[in-house]
Amino acid sequence: MSAPLHCLAFVHANVYKDSVALMRVAQRLLALPDVVNATLQMGTAANKEILLEAGLMTDALNGAGPSDIMVAVQARTRAACETAGVECKAQLAGSGAAATAATDVMAPRTLAMGRAAMPAANIAQISVPGGYAAAEALKALKLGLNVFLFSDNVPLAQEVALKQEAARRGLLVMGPDCGTAIIGGVPLGFANNLRRGSIGLVAASGTGLQEVTTQIHRMGGGVSHAIGTGGRDVDAQVGGSTLLQGIELLAHDMSTQVIVVVCKPPAPEVTAKVFAALQQARKPAVVLMLGSTPQPSAKQTHPIRVVRTLVDCASAALQLAGVTPAPVPHYAIPPKPAFAASQKHLRALFCGGTFATEAQVIWAESGLQVWSNVALDPALALSNARNESRGHTALDMGDDAFTVGRAHPMIDQTARIERLLQEAADPSVRVVLLDVVIGWGAHADPAAELALAITQAKRIAAQADRELAVIGFVCGTELDPQPLVKQEAALRAAGVVLAGSSANAAWLAGQWVQ
Repeated sequence: MSAPLHCLAFVHANVYKDSVALMRVAQRLLALPDVVNATLQMGTAANKEILLEAGLMTDALNGAGPSDIMVAVQARTRAACETAGVECKAQLAGSGAAATAATDVMAPRTLAMGRAAMPAANIAQISVPGGYAAAEALKALKLGLNVFLFSDNVPLAQEVALKQEAARRGLLVMGPDCGTAIIGGVPLGFANNLRRGSIGLVAASGTGLQEVTTQIHRMGGGVSHAIGTGGRDVDAQVGGSTLLQGIELLAHDMSTQVIVVVCKPPAPEVTAKVFAALQQARKPAVVLMLGSTPQPSAKQTHPIRVVRTLVDCASAALQLAGVTPAPVPHYAIPPKPAFAASQKHLRALFCGGTFATEAQVIWAESGLQVWSNVALDPALALSNARNESRGHTALDMGDDAFTVGRAHPMIDQTARIERLLQEAADPSVRVVLLDVVIGWGAHADPAAELALAITQAKRIAAQADRELAVIGFVCGTELDPQPLVKQEAALRAAGVVLAGSSANAAWLAGQWVQ
């Protein structure tokens, strides 16, 4: 029986930090010896509920207000807890050398101050707790700024109102819960370093947008703009507001020759509007609605290709843009290993929710039944995904069920590594499938950290006379801060069978458990 953890909880009063900044501090604390959990949340009622569900809420945090930071740390020793507390306070106070460098310029503290300091700016990036996000976004719109709204937990009614106001002002609201965008080569949120080019994208899918754009880059093409919308944009209540605006903007953009739309299946009325907007745009287009293959009107006057996977989407866009695809690197597939009789199941541990969706579509087409916390078939929904796998299982570990008390797995891989080792010890597991997403905002060297865990997982299986197959892929480019070739080399060295795309990795994993 493991020893009980030591806990530390305190309130850092009257200091606001956005969610990304708090994630970064938590990640630094988790890197300290013997620290097993660290979370920093603004003291809103919703965040208190999250901590309560995670078992991290204590009396010390009850008095926190919305403008206070709640800090909760769990460690194996009391000394480790105290060290983490000191480091956390130093990080929040900005006591590092870079933070304390002398400056004569006060950083803007409001959107109005920021606009005054940068009168040519036309986009505001907002990452505040969901309860405040709509108010800040509305302020930005009134200042004449387009909005990239990273914040989540924004009520649906507020999203609808914001997007209606933006449309009236001829502005764009990307989000809420918009994880990535690239506007004129400038990355917002989680994004990759891409070649500029003639293909413009608009997507209600964060990692889906990253996979398509990076595949376009790797095939020799380039991106003019990549507009995120937030996942709810294609719901009937929102009506595809930002998606349709994005298509119109790309239609009038001189640098865009081909338009790409990526999303999960929209409401039927939104689907019809998307195809109508693409016809009106009068530019060749590619449409990917994962899990659905709607067909454009027979009266179409410009090519509209409907595809089924993310890599197909990139390839079709290049063809329409007249770009000759670059030679595809060879990804050697070894013979199928000799698995033990008990090994029957597939376990997929994804950072990207879109990858979990795409994989389920591919597996369903081959007759594979896969349980998931983001199941396409409600009958295959896991009721306790944090602690349970069942048969073939695919997990979106960026879902709220896994990020309570932790940063997103693209930043903090701790929860995914723990689950990998758990699955390795299960005698029924034959194949584990992993994605690695790189780029700005992501973990500084995810493959190196993951490789150590993969080596350990394979050792766990080998000690029980089993061979564990690990299949993976990297979403990124050689221009990213964590270069693609370095990430792939680290994974290969750990015994990962690499595929060149998310779809190919899912297909191979399915083949090896058939």
